[in-house]
Order: sequence, then C-alpha cells, then structure tokens
Amino acid sequence: MAVPAHAAVPGARADTLPAPDSAGVWNVLRTAQRQGAPGAIARLDDGSTTRWAAVGVADRGSGRAIGNADRFRIGSVTKTFSAVVLLQLVDEGKLSLDAPVDRYLPGLLPDDRITVRHVLGHRSGLYDYTNDMFAKTVPGFEAVRTKVFTYRQLVKRSLGRPRTTAPGGAYSYSNTNFVVAGLLIEKLTGHSVRTEYQSRIIRPLGLKDTLYVHPGTKIPGRHTRGYLTPDAAGAALVDATEQTVSWAQSAGAVISTTKDLHTFLSALLGGRLMSRAALAEMRRWVPAGTGQAYGLGLRRRDLSCGVSVYGHTGAVQGYYTVAFASKDGRRSLTALANTSNNGTVLTTMLGALESAFCGKKTKARQRALHVERYEDVAPSVPVNRPAGQAR
Repeated sequence: MAVPAHAAVPGARADTLPAPDSAGVWNVLRTAQRQGAPGAIARLDDGSTTRWAAVGVADRGSGRAIGNADRFRIGSVTKTFSAVVLLQLVDEGKLSLDAPVDRYLPGLLPDDRITVRHVLGHRSGLYDYTNDMFAKTVPGFEAVRTKVFTYRQLVKRSLGRPRTTAPGGAYSYSNTNFVVAGLLIEKLTGHSVRTEYQSRIIRPLGLKDTLYVHPGTKIPGRHTRGYLTPDAAGAALVDATEQTVSWAQSAGAVISTTKDLHTFLSALLGGRLMSRAALAEMRRWVPAGTGQAYGLGLRRRDLSCGVSVYGHTGAVQGYYTVAFASKDGRRSLTALANTSNNGTVLTTMLGALESAFCGKKTKARQRALHVERYEDVAPSVPVNRPAGQAR
C-alpha cells in the first residue's frame, strides 16, 4: 500500500481516533477478491496523509488492473448528494422539512401527512418498487438496463403496493423516497437534478470525476467495469457496466471516484456545504438496525471500538461502494468492489471501516460483522451468498 503525502486538509489530524490499520484495509480488499469481486480499491485519508490500495482487475476481458483513479457507479451514495441539495434549499427558505411533500408536489402522494423529513429519513412508509423490479437479479436488471423512466412512473410503481409504515413511523429503507427527492429538487429549482448537482456540489468542490450522465449508459473516461453476481450458484458474472440506471436516478445514478467521494464527505461533515443548522438536521438520527442510525440522506455506523462514522453505502448492479468519514470529516475511507449481489463481499468490504477507524483495536476479527441490510437495491430481497464464483 502506497503512503504518499497529500494535503487534503493541511495540518489537520484526527487525533482522537486510533491509528488506522492500513494492512487491515489491504487484507479486506484481498478477501473481497477471493470471495468473488474481480477487483477492489480503497482510499484512506487521515489529515495530511493519504493511503490507497488496489487488488484485482477493472476489466476481466483485458485484464487491466483496477486503480483508485477509476470512475465507478456509486449507487445509493447518490442519496447523500440529493439530500445536500434539498438542505441547501432549506437554507434558502425554499423548502421546509416538516411540510407535506404534497405542498410542493400536489397530488403526488396519497397521504398529505408524509413530510419532506419523512422522505429524506426513510420514514415515509413508501414501498420500495425495486423489491419487485429486482426480485430476480439478472432478469430484472436486463429488463431495465436500457429503459428510461420518469420519476412519476417510478413513484406509481411504489403506490401500487401497501405502505410499510405510517408516516413518521420506523425507518424502512426505500429508493422511492429519493425518487421523490429528485422530483422536489426539479420542482423547486426549475432545473434538472444533473444541473443542481453540478452547480451546488460538483463545481464548487472541484469534483472533476463526478458525473451524472442519465439517461446515457456509458461511464466516460477511465473507469472500472462492474460485474453482477447471478442468483444461481456458479453462474458466470454479468458485465453490468453499461446501463441507464434510470430505475434509480436521484436515488443512485451518480458516477465518481474514491478521491472525489473523500472530498465530498470531508466538505459535508466539515460544514462547507450547508449551514450549521441544516447539518444538525441532517444528523438527527433514528434507529436503523443494530449498530446503525439514519439521519437525512446520511447513515451513521457505530464501530466495535466505540467510534461512529458517517456517510453512506452504495449498491448498483456491478458495484459496491463504502464511503464514510469521521464526525469532523478529517478521516475518511472510500472503497469499492466491482461486483454486487454478493452479500459475502459486501459484509467484508464494510469490515474495512473497522481497520480504517478502529485500527488494530478492532474487535471485528473476533465477531461476525452485523449488517442490518445487505443491499441498497431491492432491500427486502435476500442477497446472494455464494460459496464460490465463476471467475
């Protein structure tokens, strides 16, 4: 693992955290590769020091090695981008978190008790349409790979099923919520989600490798290909790189790199993207499973050493992303495995957080890492846990 100097936050150090275990992060990537990921990468930023690691390939056809300069689909980390835009609109007085969604989008939802806060915190009760869409992993993906949906078409798919909880009830993860968020962004600004991401986040932070190409199917520039694990044990991986991701859009269609995700999380948690009050609202937590809590488009994970980290996971066909930082944003881990529908790999990748933030004090090696939800895609559909993969 290379350890060059990098002045991401000059002079800043996360002194209250245990020293990171770089070798532990490296071992996580190697384990993920053995478990079926063609490749895996990680970037660990800690004050003025950056460490990175990469194992395996970005392209199984050419054998090109994967690297941290590769772009990839970040899946549900997109939700944090969408939440940032809406909280900036709160700062501008254009949106109230506790107002009904129907105030801004009349007639969209059948219950005017569902507020913007409920949507951003996955407490609306809106059914996740991806559970039906991807009940069969590969056939479901191939059916939508090149399709282009409107936001309202996706919401309609949700509304055809019973709600999971009353508005304001318990946390229940649903991609539908952040499709509604995309509709809110476009209605309140008069611009596309792409334009708002660019003007509010991408350009101000200089995120040169962060893109929203929907409904385009290709990842421009240097990128890693993504490989979807079929449900049938031993079946060959499916190259899922080219797709519209129209089934997700503002819930999961952003493309980025480990470097840009570090810059984004550092800016967000460092208070550079919204007011202190808005960031406090983003970090009003509700329980979201063992060792986890959810705010507004932001997840908190509580690690074995007592440290909490903040960010989001991302699953989109062919890609698993883990992007979390310390409370002040000074230490971050951004990591990717270029496969999905492999719960063993996902659990392993999440273990990198223990090495990055707990260091050698981590207890993860003595206990099984508990993952409350295995996928951001189709959260109620059991994810594949293959014993072996076709390579």
